[in-house]
Amino acid sequence: MIFATYWFFAFAALFLPVFWLLRNKSARLVWLLGACVIFHAHYAGPAGVLPIIVIGIITYFAGLSRHRTVCLLAIAVCVGALCFYKYSIFFFSNVFGQISPAVGRIASEWAKNVLPQAPPLGISFFAFEFVHYLYDVREGTPPLRNFFQFTAFSIFFPSLVAGPIKRYEQFIPSLKDGLAKVNAQDSVVGIVQVAFGYLKKVVADNLTLYLDAYQDQFADLHLDQRWVLFTAIAFRILFDFSGYSDIAIGLARMMGIRLPPNFNWPYFATSIQTFWQRWHMSLSSWIRDYVYIPLGGSRHGQARRILNGVVAFGLCGLWHGAAWNFVIWGLYHGIGLGVCASYRHLPFGVGKTLERVLSKLKPINWFLTQAFVWLGWLLFFYPVDKALKMARLLFAI
Repeated sequence: MIFATYWFFAFAALFLPVFWLLRNKSARLVWLLGACVIFHAHYAGPAGVLPIIVIGIITYFAGLSRHRTVCLLAIAVCVGALCFYKYSIFFFSNVFGQISPAVGRIASEWAKNVLPQAPPLGISFFAFEFVHYLYDVREGTPPLRNFFQFTAFSIFFPSLVAGPIKRYEQFIPSLKDGLAKVNAQDSVVGIVQVAFGYLKKVVADNLTLYLDAYQDQFADLHLDQRWVLFTAIAFRILFDFSGYSDIAIGLARMMGIRLPPNFNWPYFATSIQTFWQRWHMSLSSWIRDYVYIPLGGSRHGQARRILNGVVAFGLCGLWHGAAWNFVIWGLYHGIGLGVCASYRHLPFGVGKTLERVLSKLKPINWFLTQAFVWLGWLLFFYPVDKALKMARLLFAI
């Protein structure tokens, strides 16, 4: 984890006091931009920085043009860059492998020798934020004409690696507030949130050690031990990811800049819809606004609504990683959301009756929701065949 390295501790210990001591807004902006450039260059390296510079410049000037076709072409460039760097090897290995195993092996070997082996740092978040920016400008929102503000939005270091995914309409006013004045309350709230983030990361790291020691022996464990490990999987990802988000949001708050919240007690959710309103909130709202709604949302009937949701979450799964288990995890949640959105429409009054019954059984709703979500984490972390085997073993099947 980048935020837990000695280099980052030294970087933050130098950056934050100077940022607080500076009183001039322009000086603060220059100091922040310099820190963001150093952070990105240090962790991404020249090969990781150059592609981001290119697509960032394309995004900036396409936005300035405000031309719908130009913005659409720039969106295509951003999505194309994400696909090239993150999914090209996966595509060549799997698509040609379906033609014949021999062709698949040749294509896979060629891809590994020619195509980039690792995507640029944070490419998924860069692509999503640039697509959001271009889409909103294309729909009529004023673009960022100040290049330095656009750069700050693009490479703001707390959110650069793993979010939250920012919206520039919210970020730029908050940036201006932070550059104008950092009050003591913001600093204290930020410090506390960062501390809680690191505490969560410590818990997550210890759970990781436990999982590393026992997950390969899952079939040999007693049934109760399997359930303990299964629970550890669910809490490891919660503490790991929400801890990272807390650190990022807290660091920004220490500068007087507010990033969007990313987690809101998701394991208290009593439906799959409310789970996704509480888990990785900046991603789920992005998927809703820039994939689900443009596909048609719920405007074309129940069947189309379910299809749009499944497609959107299939893409959400693929966004997490170039592997089939991520795609299937996304489809799993897309289908689950479709069922939740449609069961009340079952004929002969069955749906309405079921809705009334479930509305009075909140503990059962909570249990079913969390069982669905937690079983999904097996698909997220493990190959599909192993995930299914682990699920069967949980129920001694």
